Order: sequence, then C-alpha cells, then structure tokens
Amino acid sequence: MASIFTKIVNGEIPCHKIAETENYLAFLDVRPQSYGHTLCITKEEISYVFDVEDELYAGLWMFSKIVAKALKKVVPCKRVCVVVIGDEVPHTHVHLIPFNSMEDVTFSGKAKVEISQEEMAELAAKVAAAVV
Repeated sequence: MASIFTKIVNGEIPCHKIAETENYLAFLDVRPQSYGHTLCITKEEISYVFDVEDELYAGLWMFSKIVAKALKKVVPCKRVCVVVIGDEVPHTHVHLIPFNSMEDVTFSGKAKVEISQEEMAELAAKVAAAVV
C-alpha cells in the first residue's frame, strides 16, 4: 500500500508545494510544529532514511538545504531546525522547522500551530518564490 507521501507525489492527495525536482518534493506539513514547518521527501518510497542509496541520500540533503534557506528568508526565525524521525510515515522525509526556541520543535503527537488553508497557500507561494 502506498504511503500518504507517495499519494502526494502521485497527485492523489493535494499539498502546499514549495519545491520539486525529478527526485524530491518539499511541501508544508499539515500538522505543523511551527509556522513554516516543511517536509522534504524522496519521491521514491523508501521507508528508512539509511536505506536510501548514497547519491539519492546526498541529494536529499542538498535539496533540503536549498528549501531551508528559502524558509529562512520568508519565515522570521532564529534558525531552521532539521529533524529526521521517520516513524510516523514509512517514507523517507526530513522535517525543516523554523524555530526560535527548542519548544518549537518538541514533537508531542499533535500540531503546535493552526494555519488556515489560505495562509498555507500564501506561505507556500512565498517560500517557493524564494527557492533558488
């Protein structure tokens, strides 16, 4: 059965897309820990990050770096935190979380901020425009 992220890649489930290449996709998390919380995924469904082939793995980090820099330009924050937990969805993904304190990145099983679909669409467009 395809993961929810594979369904997003295939266009079966909508997302607020920030960036996309042949191998990677970045989109806003629907249950954000902070404003701007973004997921960077491999388009190929690989459950465990350390099972990703070396070239694809290195590319995921370069892709995530580009997206993180765009986030930092758009979202007021001290830094963009990087978290790889990977247990909640069996599909390799990197969390990019704009933060000002460690409180912003404490995963407790529920969203920390509520953002309307309109706000998410606006934010995604701004961050996408900042991707270089």
